[in-house]
Amino acid sequence: MHDERLHFTMMQIPVDSYRLPNGLLVTLSEDHSAPVVAVNLWYHVGSANERDGRTGFAHLFEHMLFQGSEHVGANEHFELVQRAGGTLNGSTWLDRTNYFETVPSHHLELALWLESDRMGALLPAMTQEKLDTQRDVVKNERRWSVDNQPYGTWWERLPALCYPPTHPFHHSLIGSMDHLTAASLDDIAEFFRTYYTPDNAVLTIAGDFDAFEARRMVETHFGAIPRGTGRPPLAPMELPRTFGGWTRDVVPDDVMLPRLFLAFRSPVFGDTADYYNASVCAAVLGVRRGSRLYRALVRDREVASDVSAFTWDLAKGADLLVVDATARPGTDAATLEAAVVAEVDRLRADGVRADEVERALALIETDYVSSMQAAGDRADALSKFATLFGDPALVNTQLDGYRAVTAESVSAFARDYLGEDNRVSLVYVPRPTAEEA
Repeated sequence: MHDERLHFTMMQIPVDSYRLPNGLLVTLSEDHSAPVVAVNLWYHVGSANERDGRTGFAHLFEHMLFQGSEHVGANEHFELVQRAGGTLNGSTWLDRTNYFETVPSHHLELALWLESDRMGALLPAMTQEKLDTQRDVVKNERRWSVDNQPYGTWWERLPALCYPPTHPFHHSLIGSMDHLTAASLDDIAEFFRTYYTPDNAVLTIAGDFDAFEARRMVETHFGAIPRGTGRPPLAPMELPRTFGGWTRDVVPDDVMLPRLFLAFRSPVFGDTADYYNASVCAAVLGVRRGSRLYRALVRDREVASDVSAFTWDLAKGADLLVVDATARPGTDAATLEAAVVAEVDRLRADGVRADEVERALALIETDYVSSMQAAGDRADALSKFATLFGDPALVNTQLDGYRAVTAESVSAFARDYLGEDNRVSLVYVPRPTAEEA
């Protein structure tokens, strides 16, 4: 552990950023330790940007981008990258959508060409048949991952409880069936022209490449794509520091065991020292088996079968710190919730110990160092900081923020943010049988 932390202290991730005339922010990070290169493209659009009546549209659009562009056939994007020995995927979140490929170094231009073709020439390949097919795919994904998955609705129920109805983070990421059905080909075109533009995107190349050649390729494939004509502003994101009370929602579901999601409003990602205090507090509470909640509830009291804590790392409005606990067989929901709350209250009353903070920081730093060794993870981190803050070099300052955290600062955070005036409980309980009902 000591050697790994010292290694990162001495190492700086190379970051070379520039902007094309059309607004595309490009970040290059050379690393010749392995003959692979990652291409990572973030668009600053997510479910928060969806308009009324079109929830789930950002996620639907992620699927549509793999259905071909003017010079690439349907599913050919996957075929070409995989045939070259690479991997690829995409994902959607509340505030961004990203697409990424990791390929052998000599196939860098293939990945750049594929991404540029769908950024610059997607609409000529859009058809009603493709829309209908991908709409059905997303509906099936909703059925399997949300509606028919044990506890699957927590992804939409929790933000709906934690953010007011007018807030961009309130509604479902995957969207409603009705809204997906209503999506038209004109909607697709409007969404693409509004958000999938170079001035709303970040392109990162990380790994084994030549910077001069990479710049030439980027200019060749992305330089002629016109910038957008402007994006509508988000609804106001600002929120009070706390919820102002304790809200509870109990959901009968087709599950075997009760499960609790206990959420606290928390400082946004990357904002102030209190974000790092929140992140360390979550690690003290519920990261791995040495955490407070695991030792107390899983190992000692045996009321939980699993427990974790984490921040969502949202950079706008307000973040969430969430405790996720699943009951052990024979434990009811009330007992589980009371046990979790008791540990949270104990942390607030007694504070955290220096050794707990040291353990949490070691876990966070080790995970961060490890992720920076992989070209794909490094590219994604650079794209994240470039998209959210306009500065990919922030990747090199994150551990400084964590190293400033102390037991006293985490204890103060817990007192300020984990009280009864700042709690939301989402509780899943087994649905009563016909006899019980």
